[in-house]
Amino acid sequence: MDRLPKDYGYVILTAVGSQLVNTWLGIKVGKARKQYGVKYPIMYSCENGGDNIFNCIQRAHQNTLENNPSFLTLLLIAGIEYPRFAAGAGGIYILGKIAYARGYSTGKPEGRYWGSFGYIGAISLMGCCIKMAYDNIMA
Repeated sequence: MDRLPKDYGYVILTAVGSQLVNTWLGIKVGKARKQYGVKYPIMYSCENGGDNIFNCIQRAHQNTLENNPSFLTLLLIAGIEYPRFAAGAGGIYILGKIAYARGYSTGKPEGRYWGSFGYIGAISLMGCCIKMAYDNIMA
C-alpha cells in the first residue's frame, strides 16, 4: 500500500460506494420485475406503450451502469493527485445518481432531473484529470 498516495483510501471507499449503488439499483429492478411481471430476458416492458414504472426503474439502473466505467476511470485517476477532492466529487456524483434513480423510479421520466447536481462531481473529476494531464505534458 506504500505505492498509493496518502488518503487514497477515500477514493477506494468512493469506488466501493458506486458499486453499492449499482447493487441497490439491481435489487430494485429485480423487485420491479416480480411486481410488474416482466420476465427475463425482456429488458423493457411493452405494456402501456412501454411508459411505466418498471421501464423507469430499469432505465435508471441501465444509465448508471452505462456511466459507471467513465466515472470510475475519472475517479481513480483524479484520486492519484487529489485523493480527498476526488472522493468528495465522487460522493457528489454518487448522491446525484441516487437522487436520479429515486426520481426516475416514480414512473415520471422527468423525475430523473432530481439528480442533475451529480454532474458537478463528474465535471470536477474531469477537470482534475485534465489538469493532471496538462501538468504531466508540460513537465
